[in-house]
Amino acid sequence: MDPIAHTLTGAALAASGLRRATPLATAALLIGANLPDIDAVTLLADPYLSLAHRRGWSHGILALALLPPLLAAALLCWDHLVRRRLRPAAPAARWWPLVLVSAIAVVSHPVLDWLNNYGMRWLMPFDGRWFYGDALFIIDPWLWLALGGVLFLTWSRRPLALVAWLPFWGLASWLMLTNALVPEPARPVWLVGIALLAALRVLRPAPGEPAVRLVLATVVLYMAVNSLANIPARAQVRGELAALGLGTAGDIMIGPVPANPFRGTVVAATPEAYVLGRWDWFAEPRLTLHQPPIPRNLHHPLVAAAADDRQARRFLVWSRFPYGEVQATADGHQVRFRDARYASLRGGIAGPLVAVQGMGVAARAAPQGTAEIQME
Repeated sequence: MDPIAHTLTGAALAASGLRRATPLATAALLIGANLPDIDAVTLLADPYLSLAHRRGWSHGILALALLPPLLAAALLCWDHLVRRRLRPAAPAARWWPLVLVSAIAVVSHPVLDWLNNYGMRWLMPFDGRWFYGDALFIIDPWLWLALGGVLFLTWSRRPLALVAWLPFWGLASWLMLTNALVPEPARPVWLVGIALLAALRVLRPAPGEPAVRLVLATVVLYMAVNSLANIPARAQVRGELAALGLGTAGDIMIGPVPANPFRGTVVAATPEAYVLGRWDWFAEPRLTLHQPPIPRNLHHPLVAAAADDRQARRFLVWSRFPYGEVQATADGHQVRFRDARYASLRGGIAGPLVAVQGMGVAARAAPQGTAEIQME
């Protein structure tokens, strides 16, 4: 999920009562909720390197065991060297409560990341398998509204705090009202939610810890329902594809779409192609297929040769439904790698472009994120 959702989750855990576990508990929850994203540093090196390494080592079981005590140790150092020197009478932070709240926060991060169709590698570094929840879009405005709303009511009693919340709600509302990906029915629902929060802020600005816990429980239920709903949906898609004579589908994704938990983007992997469609729980029929299917082309000689390139290998580590597009050029051919998960997005997510010439293979990297393979 996006950093805002992670931060709101850590803040909501603090407001639910965990902040009272020990001094610096709130800091541990806020930092820990974002800490696994330290692998974002790979974005500075190369986009395909980042694809190959994001949501891996820092999100896997080894990191989940090591990051909480490391965070607790860092906070205890801060407590000893800075905080208690500035405030000698302040109570000292305690080790085990800090480790516990840090662990809760750190684990919340990969749980949220697993919910979308980008994927998560829980077993790293021992196993590089990807796991996909296919439950929530990577930016979910209803999480923002629920968690942000209860935190707004909890921490906006002072005028300065109230002013600090305004940019968040203004930016979130601008995205909801202007982004073309947001379905029209979601916009008035969002505005009603904002109006309700404003009314509650006037009537009762401090909901208290029980209300925060209730919202957290509701959010967990929302996540669970969206995740479990994929089980019967995938079974129905599999059955309808078989009835249409499209072959036995392997991996099936019903990927979440922005701001509408009742619809999804369908990708079904058959031996030679990816079948695309749309799923809608309230439509009849629920499954609508897009034609034509996308050829996988992975066994095409040119695509197989291009897949040996370093940038292509990095892209394929991350890709769930990879395919290659072959185009003729004046010097030979080009292969563009893509992932069918994002074929419905405008322009998709482009993988590396690999130039292929002749019949033998000798690879070298080309500038600006592309790759070139010389065929001899």
